[in-house]
Amino acid sequence: SGMHCHQSLFDNKTGTNLFFDKNDEAHLSKLAYAFIAGQLAHARALAAVVAPTVNSYKRLVPGYEAPVYIGWAQQNRSALIRIPRYTEGRDKAVRAELRFPDPSSNPYLAFTVMLAAALDGIENKMEAPKPLNNINLYHLEREDRVKMGVKELPGSLAEALTELDKDEVIKSALGATTYDAFSRAKWEEWDEFRMRVSDYEIERYLETA
Repeated sequence: SGMHCHQSLFDNKTGTNLFFDKNDEAHLSKLAYAFIAGQLAHARALAAVVAPTVNSYKRLVPGYEAPVYIGWAQQNRSALIRIPRYTEGRDKAVRAELRFPDPSSNPYLAFTVMLAAALDGIENKMEAPKPLNNINLYHLEREDRVKMGVKELPGSLAEALTELDKDEVIKSALGATTYDAFSRAKWEEWDEFRMRVSDYEIERYLETA
């Protein structure tokens, strides 16, 4: 199961949705674009925290409902971040849907790193890439995605943990103590998994030998 996260930022004093810009084609503000850019930039490291189990990566495979390609779009469910359709007069509903977290994640850690990635985008005035509108990324050849600059999420927990270890922004958001404990526990989980002989392996290799 997925835990799609709908995100926006509001001004506490005025109640204004800071993601909304009526003059933008996608109805997104510059702040919203930077927010999106930050999450895309850190997506491969975020995976370790928002999709934190071995089983998480059975969901994050090409061609299924969950996205694996790092990009954003309006109403494109194959993109990592989707911007739902805007309805006239519903400015407060403008938001960005991050589609790859799952409910096995610790919500305190997951929302911490999601916000840290977004704030890094805002603070550094990151620019979001072009939207992947009207493109089914699952139907593209790998070479086409490479030409478009579309990267993929990690394909396993081990790959995600390796990406997390390289991302100082996300590690800093977790804090040294939490990061060390989390990383140690997750590498132990990975080692347990890779040493466990599954029913598939018995059926595939032993019983057909």
